[in-house]
Amino acid sequence: MVAAVPERNRKRSVADILPVLLGAAFAAVATACPVHAAPQEAQNVPSVTVGVWGAAPAFPTGPAVVASTIRQTVRLSLGGEGVSMRLSNEMGQAPLVIEAAHVALPGAQKGSIDPASDHALTFGGRKGIVIPAGGVAISDVAPVTTSAGQDVVISFYVPRSTGPVATHPLGLATTYVSRGPDASTASTLPNATTTQARLFLSGVSVVRHGGQAVVALGDSITDGLRSPVDANQRWPDDLSQRLIRAGMAVSVVNAGISGNRVQHDLPLAESGPSAMSRFDRDVLSVPGVRTVIIMESINDIGHPGAQGLAEQAVSTEDLIAGLQQLVLRAHQHGLRVIGATLTPFAGTIFPGYYSPAGEAKRQAVNQWIRTGRAFDGVVDMDAALRDPAHPDHMLPAYDSGDHLHPNAEGYRHMADAVPLSLLQAP
Repeated sequence: MVAAVPERNRKRSVADILPVLLGAAFAAVATACPVHAAPQEAQNVPSVTVGVWGAAPAFPTGPAVVASTIRQTVRLSLGGEGVSMRLSNEMGQAPLVIEAAHVALPGAQKGSIDPASDHALTFGGRKGIVIPAGGVAISDVAPVTTSAGQDVVISFYVPRSTGPVATHPLGLATTYVSRGPDASTASTLPNATTTQARLFLSGVSVVRHGGQAVVALGDSITDGLRSPVDANQRWPDDLSQRLIRAGMAVSVVNAGISGNRVQHDLPLAESGPSAMSRFDRDVLSVPGVRTVIIMESINDIGHPGAQGLAEQAVSTEDLIAGLQQLVLRAHQHGLRVIGATLTPFAGTIFPGYYSPAGEAKRQAVNQWIRTGRAFDGVVDMDAALRDPAHPDHMLPAYDSGDHLHPNAEGYRHMADAVPLSLLQAP
């Protein structure tokens, strides 16, 4: 095994929010879809690496995984001629040992693989790696041909205790975990338990001829809260489908974290580090990123009242200053920045989250996003979802029922509000 280079040494002690599964195992994803060959690319277009899927890590949220095979299915927003994965131990508190890793195409049954399609994922030519606390590991490229919109299944074996697990809690996909010997090449994992969290897997990239990535940075609305499990119906998923239908070589990487804020970490494990503190990790590090869509600040407005965090109350000027910092950092790295307005939240069921003062801040921030010229483009998500008769409320047809998060139709309507011209290659 080889050792990965640490990237981050941030550690956080947090409450355990995921169930203990058989004393230490979590479960893993695997909803499979049939695969299609990638289209032939023009040979004069250079080969590039492009991020095509992501799940931003939050703080440690549960007990250790011990001697387990973890299997997760991801839907690629762009295809290519090779696949690599990014494993994250950035929020971990102990070294993460990976003994074996594989990528395959889905099998006929949920959570299964087609063994004939299996390829080993290596690290510098070796089958395993030790990822220190605070570190990441990127696999070598496996020669797997993929197409936009297809699923691949990633399995890896963790031979010993990981320490408290840092996950992406709102995975909205079934992750499978099988306790016991390495089963990463098995068609179906034996005695697997399941969770909807993403475990350690934080990114997938493809090698292809041409293409670029768009990163969607946001909170639970970007993370897809209240959209169906195993359905890939978050608004970034729906945007990806629009790009695929339009024949554009543009991927969409979801960097939403439920509960996330721009300026403050939330003292809940699942909400993760603030957008300002994770921007380099979740946006700038994505291979091939050319554009970022920023849709954050509603939790900066609502959480101080809802979570008893009066000392973290922010003014309109604070909110704008935080967003300006994100724009500046993106521009310094040559990225195009699209601002998305904040959606209505009057009447939300979460006590203390909404207030007239908070609504005034939302309106002021939205006015700045629309007219302040800080962004290279604007997507008016507020206009897409609001009730014309009651503009501070979400239109009932798009409301999940909590008056804060959209339903699947609302997420689709948000994706439809994004002008694809904003995402054309610069």
